[in-house]
Amino acid sequence: MTIKANFSLKDQSGAALVIALIIMVVLTVIALASSFTSIFEIKLSGNKRGMTDAFYTADGGVQAVLPNIANFNASTYTLIADSSTLPQSLLSESIDSSLSNPPPSLPPGVNFTDPPTVTIYHTTITGAPRGSGFSAAGGYEYSYFIIDSIGRDQIDVDLFKSNCNVREKVVRLLPTSQGGN
Repeated sequence: MTIKANFSLKDQSGAALVIALIIMVVLTVIALASSFTSIFEIKLSGNKRGMTDAFYTADGGVQAVLPNIANFNASTYTLIADSSTLPQSLLSESIDSSLSNPPPSLPPGVNFTDPPTVTIYHTTITGAPRGSGFSAAGGYEYSYFIIDSIGRDQIDVDLFKSNCNVREKVVRLLPTSQGGN
């Protein structure tokens, strides 16, 4: 007695449909991955632009108060009674007074959509700056200041804007009544 095995391998109806569906799924996954990558890159470049804009705004705040010598007259500053009002990163500095939002010296045609917040702090440090070539007894008085500028993104319309903090230390040299070197 011979048993004949009847396999239906030769019947391939529907195989093309399965292969086409698999190819469609693979192409859809590739399209979604490239779409998500493109969206991520666009957001990343927008964030970078916002951070760069915030940095230049903060740096512009520092550069705008530097030329005005009246900003560095410590007698017009407000004494700081409680050091807990200082930013956390300035607690280690010996700050005694501050000047909030000094008038900037902006060139003609320059303005800010969202101006930087600038505060100048006066420190109690005395003596010649290290590496300056001046001696402590050279007939000069030294006043040390810290300019703290917080800039924000000028263009972004999102709920969260990029912020940047630029801090610069400045020394003012004043000749004493005996005169300088």
